Amino acid sequence: MLDDRRSKVLKALVEEYILTGEPVSSQTVISRSGLDVSSATVRNDLARLESYGFVDQPHTSAGRMPTHQGYRFYVDHLSPTKLRDGTRDQIDDFFRDVHSQVSEMLRDTSTLVSELTAYPAVVVGPGTSSDIIHDVRLLPIGGTTLLVVAIAENGRVHQEYVDVGVAIDNATVESAELLVAAAFHGRPLDAPEAGRLTRSDLPAAVKRVIAPVSDRLSACPSSEREVYVGGTSQMASLWSDLTMVRHLLSLLDEEASLIDLLGDDTGETNVRFGPDIGEESDIAIVTATYKTPEGAEGRLGVIAPMRMNYRRTIRVIDEVSGALEDSFGDDR
Repeated sequence: MLDDRRSKVLKALVEEYILTGEPVSSQTVISRSGLDVSSATVRNDLARLESYGFVDQPHTSAGRMPTHQGYRFYVDHLSPTKLRDGTRDQIDDFFRDVHSQVSEMLRDTSTLVSELTAYPAVVVGPGTSSDIIHDVRLLPIGGTTLLVVAIAENGRVHQEYVDVGVAIDNATVESAELLVAAAFHGRPLDAPEAGRLTRSDLPAAVKRVIAPVSDRLSACPSSEREVYVGGTSQMASLWSDLTMVRHLLSLLDEEASLIDLLGDDTGETNVRFGPDIGEESDIAIVTATYKTPEGAEGRLGVIAPMRMNYRRTIRVIDEVSGALEDSFGDDR
């Protein structure tokens, strides 16, 4: 739709508006774009861009500002960029460090992304359906209650409190632990080796323990997601409208809404704006998918005003999602 010159005019306008937040004049477009054309030519191009719906003019004497459609064209035609060596080193150092648990790594990743982009960041875990269990421990905590700890091969730890209904001695707990651990070892939570748990020769006391314990572990919802948000303290400086800040905070407090907001599309780093996500507000979201070796998918991204630094943000999300995916393939 746009020839090369008008594409450059739009690119210059968007980048200047991202920098200043003020309507952009034709003279500023010439200066930023480096085009060897007259102000009249650029004014004509801006008028045509406005007729296409790419820019808008607040009032007749003002410059222009990009619309959602203008941002979309700009993002879709961004040229690849590289991160500074210091930023690249920061990402490499972060994922080189040993994170004892997946939960810790996901939480710290949200902080890392927020620090690198200066925007609120969200990391959604891949869920529990992919967790292959390495070991199960049963820990008596008093009375008839056990703390059941299931440790996945990827480092995630699941903890459940189970009331077995009867007093139990240490020998019974130890026997039940061996059976439950063997039944779940090398399998996802919802698919234990049932034969090990229903053997007819098991003592009645052991059966009374393993039945509620295995039922509780098997019932762990496969759709469960861990959601971590970093950088919420930056919102007030990004959006001057406090109503907007309150709206976003309410979204961040509701995990289901937040997961929906990030979307479930797979593939390359994705950028969506307010109307794309059912929001007429000043919101832009940059997201990417990462996968575990078992094929489960998680997402990470940032939520920012539409006049964000897309070039850097897209690259950060792309780099961090790749590094996060690689980390799931490492022996933990």
